[in-house]
Amino acid sequence: MAAPRAGPVELGFAELAPAWRLRSEQFPSKVGGRPAGASGLPGPEALACALCGRPLAFLLQVYAPLPGRADAFHRGIFLFCCREPPCCAGLRVFRNQLPRKNDFYSYEPPSENPPAETESVCLQLKSGAHLCRVCGCLGPKTCSRCHKVYYCSKEHQTLDWRLGHKQACAQADHLDHIIPDHNFLFPEFEIVIETEDEILPEVVEKEDDSEIIGSMGEALEEELDSMAKHESREDKIFQKFKTQIALEPEQILRYGRGIAPIWISGENIPQEKDIPDCPCGAKRVFEFQVMPQLLNYLKADRLGKSIDWGILAVFTCAESCSLGIGYAEEFVWKQDVTNAP
Repeated sequence: MAAPRAGPVELGFAELAPAWRLRSEQFPSKVGGRPAGASGLPGPEALACALCGRPLAFLLQVYAPLPGRADAFHRGIFLFCCREPPCCAGLRVFRNQLPRKNDFYSYEPPSENPPAETESVCLQLKSGAHLCRVCGCLGPKTCSRCHKVYYCSKEHQTLDWRLGHKQACAQADHLDHIIPDHNFLFPEFEIVIETEDEILPEVVEKEDDSEIIGSMGEALEEELDSMAKHESREDKIFQKFKTQIALEPEQILRYGRGIAPIWISGENIPQEKDIPDCPCGAKRVFEFQVMPQLLNYLKADRLGKSIDWGILAVFTCAESCSLGIGYAEEFVWKQDVTNAP
């Protein structure tokens, strides 16, 4: 397969939506809440933070089918992050793809009309697999007393026990249908996609400052020149970033498989050698980036130390290699905002 060709950039915006539109059968692109994956999800080990070991929180998913690829008629990218202080740093991203005819989704497109009855939260997949009551990921562990609720980890079982299941578990009829706010899920939004306008505002060039420097010692002049070049490069990159998003400052995501990302800083830009190849042997290509504007929607400060980033750039297998019904881990690069000295 040839390398993906760059098309127009698609921008994602966070908008509130009714719960039914964010279910897996609607193939949503969305932020927060519980992940919407009908064919299952990566297991608890895959969704543990590589830095602190605690369960990752679902950040967002992007529905990104590949035209002309029967085995990727349905295709989603799922991004998870650690929001547990003092870590708040771990990131993992997974890709899932299926043909149109599969055991999980209808062959026909989903209805645009709301269903007659809407379940508040569904914690069991069609396959029969149970989901964690706290995070909505696979829940292989169960409460040893009532055997009616499921968890991905001891951490989430402990959290739920503390927030009400301890009392509900002892009830004979197990009236435990209302799930408490565990302060773990991010606020939920639909990601609405629009194509980026190709007309960008003009970049205002800075005046030449060569006359300002005047006469000075050669050593000092060289030092200032070196500093100016570094600052100038940083400034140009940041100015390009600001110019690129100026027409749509609320964008939370930029999608364009095979295009070049826009960086917020000249520091910590990955080289080709920094992006690991897919285990299938193919190179990975840029697919989308998460913008810092998303942080405004997440209300992450309530946990103390906040998650933070400048850019999250997601790279996926250039061949989008076939997976069966499983999930393949892809690669995410985090670029922070450079602090001025």
